[in-house]
Amino acid sequence: MAVAEFRTENLAPEDRFPSWFEVAAQAHMPSWVHPASEADFEASVRVLDLGGVQVSVLTHPEVRSERTARLVRQFDPEVYQFHLIVSGGGRLAQDGREAVFGVGQFLLINSSLPYRAWRSAQDGRSEAVVVQVHRASLGLRSNTLDRLAAVPFSARSGIGAVLAGHLLQLMKNAGEYTEADTVALSDITLDLVAASCAHRLDAAADLSPEARQRALLARVHRFIRDHLGDPALTPDHIAAAHQISVRHLYKLFQAQDMTVAAWIRRCRLERCRHDLADPVLRSMPIHAIAAHWGFTNNAHFSRVFRAAYGLSPADYRHTTV
Repeated sequence: MAVAEFRTENLAPEDRFPSWFEVAAQAHMPSWVHPASEADFEASVRVLDLGGVQVSVLTHPEVRSERTARLVRQFDPEVYQFHLIVSGGGRLAQDGREAVFGVGQFLLINSSLPYRAWRSAQDGRSEAVVVQVHRASLGLRSNTLDRLAAVPFSARSGIGAVLAGHLLQLMKNAGEYTEADTVALSDITLDLVAASCAHRLDAAADLSPEARQRALLARVHRFIRDHLGDPALTPDHIAAAHQISVRHLYKLFQAQDMTVAAWIRRCRLERCRHDLADPVLRSMPIHAIAAHWGFTNNAHFSRVFRAAYGLSPADYRHTTV
């Protein structure tokens, strides 16, 4: 799967802002952007196209942006943009509302309405992960979603935190996906965006049953990853944490052709494999790494590691560190 990336660092200073602006404008809805200074505009754009969903990372210094009524009339892609604020802050005005926002929040911008925005920079850098989706893709009524324009909501708790974690991981590994991954990644992203908006609007009933189930599965995946070091991570514990029955939990995992125990084991093995390949952790005993990620039996860990990767943990560490 192709990932488009553009950086200004290798351009002449006078070419940096106009070049970045052209690339960013082509990837997103047309708007006017005014930098605080064009003298040394260090910025980047990284875009992952998932078909009906586009996810990008924008970094830049302080800027002001505006989408005028004239620009809306000239071209309206009829999309929503969801901005996850990673660094910096700012202010957004749209649809009669004005809000101040900061790190750890989501913002919704509607391409069909004019807006004005100012983005501040932290240590000279403002960064956001931007999800752009067609208005009809989310399965929520437009007049309902429009209530979120210029209304920041948290990316640090609940389903918002799951969406934020998904987006950050998605872009971190963007170069590793194949075309076959596109549909699944697009569906998961749409479901999490829709569920986050529905939760913020108390409109969960508007989601399809399939979207609710996929969003719940994503929450369960995040919970498992966050608790891999707990030896007591069991289906009973996971189901109780999400207020569902163990039977319901098993049905969620049937859809991805993997048992709960197999998913936990795969996640734990991946974390162990990562740590065994980390030169910083070379002095850490293998059994300590295994125990840190929830493997309490050394012989069992060695057996399942060899079955998964074709090498013992010691041999794997030797070939990678």
